[in-house]
This record gives sequence, C-alpha cells and structure tokens, in this order.
Amino acid sequence: MTTQPLPQRPAWDALTAHYRDASSWHLRELFSDDPNRGRRFTSEAAGLYFDYSKNLITDDTMSLLDQLALESKVEERRDAMFAGKHLNVTEDRPVLHVALRMPKNSSLVVDGVDVVAQVHQVLERMSVFAELVRCGQWRGHTDQPIKNVVNIGIGGSDLGPVMAFEALRHFSQRELTFRFVSNVDATDFVESVRDLNPEETLFIISSKTFSTLETLTNATSARQWLVASLGEAAVAKHFVAVSTNAEKVAAFGIDVTNMFGFWDWVGGRYSMDSAIGLSTMLAVGPENFYEMLEGFHEMDRHFCTAPVRQNLPMLMGLLACWNNNFLGYPTVAVMPYDQYLHRLPAYLQQLTMESNGKHVTEDGQRVTYLTGPVYWGEPGTNGQHSFYQLLHQGTTVVPVDFIGFARSLNPLGAHHDILMSNVFAQAQALAFGRTAEELRAAGVDEGVVAARVMDGNRPSNVLLAKVLSPRLLGSLIALYEHSVFVQGTLWGIDSFDQWGVELGKQLAVEITPELDPKSTEKLAHDSSTNALIEQYRFLKKNG
Repeated sequence: MTTQPLPQRPAWDALTAHYRDASSWHLRELFSDDPNRGRRFTSEAAGLYFDYSKNLITDDTMSLLDQLALESKVEERRDAMFAGKHLNVTEDRPVLHVALRMPKNSSLVVDGVDVVAQVHQVLERMSVFAELVRCGQWRGHTDQPIKNVVNIGIGGSDLGPVMAFEALRHFSQRELTFRFVSNVDATDFVESVRDLNPEETLFIISSKTFSTLETLTNATSARQWLVASLGEAAVAKHFVAVSTNAEKVAAFGIDVTNMFGFWDWVGGRYSMDSAIGLSTMLAVGPENFYEMLEGFHEMDRHFCTAPVRQNLPMLMGLLACWNNNFLGYPTVAVMPYDQYLHRLPAYLQQLTMESNGKHVTEDGQRVTYLTGPVYWGEPGTNGQHSFYQLLHQGTTVVPVDFIGFARSLNPLGAHHDILMSNVFAQAQALAFGRTAEELRAAGVDEGVVAARVMDGNRPSNVLLAKVLSPRLLGSLIALYEHSVFVQGTLWGIDSFDQWGVELGKQLAVEITPELDPKSTEKLAHDSSTNALIEQYRFLKKNG
C-alpha cells in the first residue's frame, strides 16, 4: 500500500497551484455565481445532513481532492482497516474499533480469531450485569441496591463514557447517580464521592492494563474510602473492572467474574462502544446502548460503500486537509448547539489530536507539511458570548463545525427555534460578513464603520439531524472517527499510536519521589526544573 510522499503526489502539486486561484475567492461571489450552491454541496447519510457549501471550494477543488484521495489510496487503506490488517504499524496491531459495532450475525476473523464473536460475548455479559444493577437485583455488601455508579478512568476510559452519559442523559435511569473521576488531583475524587453512601455505591475501574498511574491512584483511594466504612470483604460487591489484566484485577480484590474485557486492537480514544462503555449501558440500558452501536455501524457501512463525493467522512476529511494544508487554518472549532453535547468538543480533542498530532510518517520520515489541527469548542449559544468575536473579526481564521437538531428533547416555548436560528445565522455571518457599504446604507455612523466591518469568507460546515438519539450519537462519533482516519491516510501518518503521551509521564515518575521535602537526592534536571522542585519543597514544608 506504499504511496509517494505527499508533496510528490500530482494532486498535491495541482492543489498547490489551485490555491493560488482560491486565495482571491470570496464566498459572497461563489454563492452569487451559483444560486444552487447551497444544495449542491451537501450530502446525507446515517441521519446526518451535511452542508459543506460554505467552504472555500469549487467543483475543481473537490475534483482535485478526490484525486488526492485516490493517489493516497484512502479507499484501499479503509478496506484494509475493516479487514483487520495491522495498520497500527508502530505497535504491530490491527485497528478494529469498527468490529465493536458489527452485528452479532457477522464475522471477522483476524489472526485466527473471530473478533465479532468475542465482542458480542462481552456485550451479552455487560447487558446481564447492567440489567441486574438497573432493576435493583445487584446488591451491595449490606444488601442495599446500587444507587450510585462512579467510573474511574482517564483519557478514552473517561472522555468517552462521560461524553456519552451527558449526551444521552435524557435516556438515562434517573434513580441512578453517575460520577466520573479521571484527574489524579485528589479534589476530583473527594468531590465526586462527598455526598455518596458507600453502601449504595459501585465503582467501575476502567484500565486496559490495570496499571495506569492516575487510574490506579484514584482506584486505591476509592478502595480505602469504601473499606473505611464497610470493611475489606465489601470490595468484591462494590467494584467491577474493565480490563484485560485478570491477575492485577484479582490482586486489587475485584472478583474476576466481574471483569469485562476488551482487546489491544481497541485504542482508548476509540473505545466508548466497547466494555469501556459499561457506565453508558448502566445509565441508558442495553437496548439504547445497542441502538447507539447500530448508529456507529450505519456510518461504518456508509463510509465503506458511498462514492467519495457523497461520503460524509471522506468529504469532512478532505475538506479538513484543504483548510489545514492549503488555506493554512491551524485550528477547528466544534460548536454543538445542544446542551447534552457539551462534552463533545473535549472528546473530539482527544480523538483528533491524539490520533493525528504526529510529526513523522508511518515509515519514520519527518513530515514537511502540517498534520493534525487543534480542535476546540463550546456548546452554543454560550460560545457566542465569549470567543465568537475572534471567529468573526480576529486575525486568525477558524473553520467551524456547527451541529444542530430539528427537534429538542426538552421542548419549551420558543427556546429551540431561538437556539437553531443562531446556528444558521452564525454560519451565514461567518461566510458573508458585512461590508462597509452595507453598514453605511444601514445608517451606521462613519466613525465606527471600520470597527463594525466583518470580512466574512470564514468557512464552516453544518451538520443537521432530526433529534439527538443513541443511534444518532453513534453515527456522529463514527463520522468524526473516519474523518480522522481519512486525514491521517492523506498525511501518511499512523493515527493509532500515541507515543507523545509517554515522555512526560515517564519524567513525572522520576520526579515524584524528589518532591518530598526530606529528600536528600541531588537533583539532576535542567536548571528550571531543579529550581521549581526546590521551590515546591520549600512551599510544602513552610506553607
């Protein structure tokens, strides 16, 4: 599947030349010249309507991007991923999060094992456990039903579950309280359990290896908190694990029959639909969880079968490359106009930046072009009253993904129409702006005309769906997963390793014992780190 280095591909050269023309375009003229543009540059699949007409593109742009995808062998690489090939080259692993949502009657044999059968064995065990807890049959050490569930994890073992819980809160069992602990800062744990009764609390410890420092530190504190009230014998009834390390799980005191496994071919940031989603299933029930999996799978099938110009993940990934590599826009803002999706931007930060924040290609060559842009965001309309000033008039252009729904899960007066009018208005304002002539015609005082001009020409996508449901959430997340895959393939990088998270963690392990004020060990770091450690020791001792 070897391809030429990206800058040597003919389509890359053609796009570079094409950009010289594009730099003089304005969306006002593009729309004026093509009255049907707002319908032509759209596509629809898996419950999502995707309007990408407000990007700085023409038909020629899209044809060249199609050619770049062809030369980058995106479709061949996609098919290899779905077949279980070892695309995670630095760890020599297949990339099979797509197997997590394949139907039970399907089969995918990888390295001699039917991974779909394994997935559904775990899902069935999760379903049985979830129903026991939800109906009150699972009893704690003192025979009290579980009323509180605390998920302890970090990274994908936290961001996916907490995002999914918040997104699907409308469908959750309200008699159960859910908390999520990730930060090794003690405050996160202490505040999460402050008002909980240990007799009614279940902890889910989510760690693939059961050795992640932050997770195990919080898990140990949770164990101590429980044991202080109920004794050692209570641990087996109040802790379950999502892990692959039965030995360490058992050593912690968790009954391994209450361990739900997953596999090394599931990256943490792609794992919310695996056993890592146990808290999600407890919250919304197995039926809604399976509906979410169906949404994931529907987008998977669309990604595998739709032509490039109708393929939502292909389109989103190609446009991201155009905006990043040719137009030079280094960030992307994701603005969900639904309060239930308020954790989606944080989730997408990990999905996108841990996947594509890479500086070498798969074969170890230093890249000479931009890779993963910075993703960030905030739910609308909150963001409009904080950073939209920069989006409209700042010197940095930020492409925006707007996400909205035709129906609210909580209809109340005119709220939803007001909310959604802002989606359409903000996308319109970013694209077309307001000229000095328009301001003067509106009677604006000449002294403030310059300050009120908005240049426009700022690209955005609008994703519109009927209503936020478990199925739609699955489709939405799969769309972003596959867009990340398309971008990584274009750039020739490994989107499935994450070595960049290792160095800081390793150095922290070395520094931790040096923070003791009684330590006499000579510091051997750089002068700044040494001075900071010494100042920390002083403040800790004399504070």
